[in-house]
Parts: sequence; C-alpha cells; structure tokens
Amino acid sequence: MIRKTLLLFVSLLMVTVVTNAQAPVVSDLGYRGGSIPNLKKLPNALHFVVFGDWGRNGENYQKEVAAGMGKAAHDLDAQFVIATGDNFYPYGVNSTQDYHWISSFETIYRAQSLHVKWYPVLGNHDYISNPQAQVEYSKISSRWTMPARYYSKKFYINGDTSLGVLIAFLDTDPLEKKMRGGNLDSAKYPTGGAEAQIAWLESMLNDNTVKWKMVVGHHPVYTGGWRYNSPDTKNMHDLLEPLFKKYNVDVYIAGHEHHLEYYKPEGRTHYVISGAGSEARPAFVKPTGSHFIAAQQGFCTFSVSRDNILVQFINYKDEIIKSLMIVK
Repeated sequence: MIRKTLLLFVSLLMVTVVTNAQAPVVSDLGYRGGSIPNLKKLPNALHFVVFGDWGRNGENYQKEVAAGMGKAAHDLDAQFVIATGDNFYPYGVNSTQDYHWISSFETIYRAQSLHVKWYPVLGNHDYISNPQAQVEYSKISSRWTMPARYYSKKFYINGDTSLGVLIAFLDTDPLEKKMRGGNLDSAKYPTGGAEAQIAWLESMLNDNTVKWKMVVGHHPVYTGGWRYNSPDTKNMHDLLEPLFKKYNVDVYIAGHEHHLEYYKPEGRTHYVISGAGSEARPAFVKPTGSHFIAAQQGFCTFSVSRDNILVQFINYKDEIIKSLMIVK
C-alpha cells in the first residue's frame, strides 16, 4: 500500500513538472472558432502581439482575450509575444513552482500560435512576492524568455540584417520606487539598481545601426486613465521622455493602466498602452495627445515593416476597435 501510494505521488509530481514547463497545445482557433475579421498583415514585416496586466486564473475575460490572441497570432504568423507586466495577480509568484504558472499562463495561452517566445517585463504586482522567480522560469519554459529583470533584444525585418528592430525591455518598478523616495527592500531593489538601469538603457539606445527603436516598460509616460495626473506618471514622464527624445525612440509600449490607448505628443515617440489582458477600468480621452482610448479588455498587434508600423487594437470580442499606421 505504501509502495503504491509512493508511486502515485511520484507520477503526479512528474506530470506537474512537465505541465509547469509547457502545457499541451490546442488549435490556433482557440476557444471560439474562426479568426479575427479584417485583421491586416503588412508584407515583409515583423509581427508580434502585445498585452499586459493579465494573470487572473482565467477570470475577468482573460480566457476570451487569450483566445483572440491565439487567432491574431495565427493570422499574422506572429514571431513573438510581449507582456507588459503585472503578469500575475494579486501578488506575483512565489517560485517557479507556483501554481499561478499553470492556472494563469500555461493552461490559458494554449493556442499553437502562442507557443512562440514570450518577452515579459515585471510590473508592480510582480514585485510583491518574488520577482526573480519570473526570471528563473525562463530556464524551464520553452517560451517564457526573461533573461534578466531588464534586457534587450534585436530583431530583423524579414531576416534583413540591415533592417534591425531594437527593443529594450525595462524594469520600471524600481525606477518608480526610487523616484518616490524612502527606504527600499534591498533584496528586491538592489542599491544603485535604478541608476545602473538608466545607464544601461542609454548604452542600448545609443545604437544608430537599427531601423526602429522601441522600449517596453510597465509604467506609462502618458495616460488617459486613472493615473493621468498621478505623481508617479509625472515622474516616469520626466525620467524617460528626455531619453526617448535624445536617442530618437520610435515607440514606447506600457501597461499598468487597464485599458488600450494610443498617445502621440509632439516629437518622434509614439506611446501605446496595452494593459487590458483581463480587467478593464474607466478611461477617457485627454484634450490633446490621446488619439484613441478604450476601456475594454483586449490586446494589440504590431506589424513592423521597413517604413511603417501597423498597430491594431482588438477587444475580447475579436473586434478591431482601432487601426493606426506609424510612418518612419
């Protein structure tokens, strides 16, 4: 009897480990048949999906958004997925074996088209428990790709090495906490870490060999949502926008605000918020700069070509609610 019980326990443990690394896939058509009506695909382009603020055990329309993402990724033949932070609610994950990995990630984003590389950043909720666990999960997952708390990756449009797309993935929570002042948990926020990250960002952006420069971070620089007038948003604006102007950054992608938004102030940089992967909150259009905002669960897609970027915002009903073209 003891032997049988032990064998059963070992078998269940093995199943759990395998599932935790990668869940079985399902059809690209997801949980509802069909594809995204009228979704456009630029020829000879780099395609990817962007969403954020999502891990809620499938609740708050997370499953519906995931199904739409699977369809859009299939239609575009997307090369990767970007997650803009607050990956697991409400307290992040404790370890690489936290059940959240199964209930909020592996068993939710199961479409074959979503079994590509995922490039996440950390959000403020991810810092509540063990942010380093999300870095460590990269070692056991075939798609979760977070080599460090901040990192960069260079992609090439249609395989052309003369058409590079540089994406810098920031860890904005330490930056926000640093600007707030006060004492920080040295285990989660190493001393001097914020300054080191900014120096690193400048070194990454000082690359004039690429065609496009993009930055991804959890906290927005502009927003027409709840935090439009908060000190934290102003601090992030005052810290990052001068760097974006100095180094000619084309696009900044954020989450944190639970809506979809496109904001374009004067200057070169375009600002996109995609933080409605599960919950949606009230939002409004500011008098200037905000060209689109929607308080709906959803995500967006990017198609990056030589001279243009097509951004399409899609809600949880598989409806394209906004399309826009960024011209180089």
